[in-house]
Amino acid sequence: MSRKKLVVIGNGMAGVKCVEEINNLEPDMYEIVIYGTEPRPNYNRIMLSKVLQGEHSIQDIIINDWTWYAERNIRLCTGETVQRIDPRTKFIETETGKKETYDILILATGSSPFIPPIPGIDKERVMSFRSIDDCTRMSDYSKEYRKAAVIGGGLLGLEAARGLLHLGMEAVVVHNAPYIMNRQLDYQAAAMLQRELEDQGMSFLLNKNTQKVTGRSQAQGLLFTDGTKLEAQLVIVAVGIRPNVDLARRSGIATHRAVVVDDHMRTSVPDIYAVGECAEHRGISYGLVAPLYEQGKVLARTLCGQEVPGYTGSVPYSQLKVSGVDVFSAGEISGDRMQTAIQHLDGIQGTYKKVLMQAGKVRGAILFGNTVEGTALLGLVQRGADVAELASKEDAPDPAVAAAVALPSQETVCACNNVTKATILKAIQEQGLETEEQVKQQTKASGSCGGCKPMVGALLKHAKRLELDGGVSTSPESGGTKEEPAALPVCHCTEMSQAELKHRVSVILESYEKEADISNVGSGVIPLEDTQINSLLKELNWHSEHGCPACLPAIRYYVCVSGFMQSTAENDVITDLKTDPYGLEAEDLQGKLAQEHHQMVRIYSERNVPSLASNNTASDLETRLRADWKTATMPSEVNIAIAWGSRSPLNVLVSDLGLQASPAGWEIYVGGHAGHPVKEASLLGTTESEQQAFFLASACLQWYRQTAWFDEPLWMWTERLGVMSIRETLLNTQFQRELTFNRAQEREKDVERGTETLFENLIAQVKA
Repeated sequence: MSRKKLVVIGNGMAGVKCVEEINNLEPDMYEIVIYGTEPRPNYNRIMLSKVLQGEHSIQDIIINDWTWYAERNIRLCTGETVQRIDPRTKFIETETGKKETYDILILATGSSPFIPPIPGIDKERVMSFRSIDDCTRMSDYSKEYRKAAVIGGGLLGLEAARGLLHLGMEAVVVHNAPYIMNRQLDYQAAAMLQRELEDQGMSFLLNKNTQKVTGRSQAQGLLFTDGTKLEAQLVIVAVGIRPNVDLARRSGIATHRAVVVDDHMRTSVPDIYAVGECAEHRGISYGLVAPLYEQGKVLARTLCGQEVPGYTGSVPYSQLKVSGVDVFSAGEISGDRMQTAIQHLDGIQGTYKKVLMQAGKVRGAILFGNTVEGTALLGLVQRGADVAELASKEDAPDPAVAAAVALPSQETVCACNNVTKATILKAIQEQGLETEEQVKQQTKASGSCGGCKPMVGALLKHAKRLELDGGVSTSPESGGTKEEPAALPVCHCTEMSQAELKHRVSVILESYEKEADISNVGSGVIPLEDTQINSLLKELNWHSEHGCPACLPAIRYYVCVSGFMQSTAENDVITDLKTDPYGLEAEDLQGKLAQEHHQMVRIYSERNVPSLASNNTASDLETRLRADWKTATMPSEVNIAIAWGSRSPLNVLVSDLGLQASPAGWEIYVGGHAGHPVKEASLLGTTESEQQAFFLASACLQWYRQTAWFDEPLWMWTERLGVMSIRETLLNTQFQRELTFNRAQEREKDVERGTETLFENLIAQVKA
């Protein structure tokens, strides 16, 4: 049977990625022909700045050389620009008159630099920065001229300016916004980046709008709308890109800003598809590698006849090294409804971290100077994860390894090439890989934009530690000598760790919520039949049909704190009393669930001391804590001590949470333990009033509730996260208010559905 002919217009990264995937899936299905305008094979356009800066040669950035095409019987036609498509007779024609028939056609024409309509922009020595030829021209100009202006303070403009510095030229970046990279960074990160680049020799003119390029036939400088001038013998324009859609438009294919495609990358014309920067999906055209590669994979599976859900869009992100500085940005970083969840600035180390949220969900993130957490944060942004998952470990001895350990096994490390943590660790362990370059060669991780390189390096360190420990995951806080409880399987019913189980339950419940009736979603109520434990166990691929006494309480706990099913989780507990797989009597099971599922918050004050009780009544602080936390589902039992002075018989330093009055107000301690092993609590913070003490204590309890593993005592949680990290997180007053607000909403729901009474009756029955 003769093969169908697949013709690809465009030899760029997106089109060839699609061809790679087709070749992997069905290598004999198509006769493949690729047309490319440039006279060379496929190369990594993102790495052009590295060529300009002297870090790589042109050969280093070639993705697929000539032999790659020949070995796969792919006919590559370079130096050919397609000017016409005839959809009726299915053929294309190039500017040189060459014609080619097709059965399937892929438009991968990419984009071109946007050239603003500025007078004089067409003068000699005014150019863009987009191709290998542009690198060559800039290098040639640098041998004769010394002063250059770069119009555009985005990523591409900064990279071009850094390359010009390397070539020995003076580089001035002209930007029309108050700070550089304003689409990816906030003012703080941009200011830190600007200072770093200024130290490297770069200059900046901000809030400048170019009126015209001066000079007769050749560029001599820029004139700005405010009347000021800049002398420059070379002008680089780097203000954005424009999708190449003229060919599609002339051929009768529907276009808006780019070529309009559906979820399977189909255009308005049968048998013609579009992928990459020239494609517009759901009103968005992407200019980043990861989304383009995702599109290519979807299209490849579609053309190979495989079932594929379709492309649904991507979260925009940048994880790159800008002129030698690691910078990461993902999701939404601005907007009226955006709030700051975490913000850390280390002026000594020159690092900055900011995580943004909306309605309690992670929506955006910025990292500067240290981007090792970028992969994990990207996953949170993509999932719209709850802010509870932002448990930080800044006080760990090696933050990079800590982030690598915390990353779930199936989390994607290299979004460009869809390489997971598990794939990288497997390659390192099975093939004895020792360098980042070896990992790149074997897995393609960090082979495109290079942004995931810090995480790849951290995984190499983590793999080495695993090897030294005999394959046992270790806690970075312990210096690599203690087993990390969250990394061990929950029970014999599964290989999942507590961390993986918590994540999987959240993902499954999120899918339940999306499928639920819209009238229920608004109130947070999911139909009960969708929340049966047995159904959940099936989705989790549990080895045991009904689970076991070790895993069922953990699953119920993660259901309760997931944020999706809080209004029905407690009802599930009571429902399950009637269908217990272990044959326990209802009364016995009630006591079991009250003990295992609904861990209690116990508050001790001087009222509990017989010799002092007659002289003491409950304080407002004690009353509020009891009222707010008596029905809360906790990971483990929590003991709170409230002392009215340093001479109190209650020892706040060996309680999970201790509050002690002092002349200046209140001292709040966290992480104490009176049993074996005895642990002395650490100071969490001080407050001036009872109300502030209540808010800080409540925020701590809620943060513990949302981030701890099931059955993890508060003192273990404190050691795992580190008291410095907990303190820094909870002393952020905005995040503190968010946590206490979360608890207030939960308690309001408890009152609405009578859960408080339900549990009071349940506990009363057990005690009776």
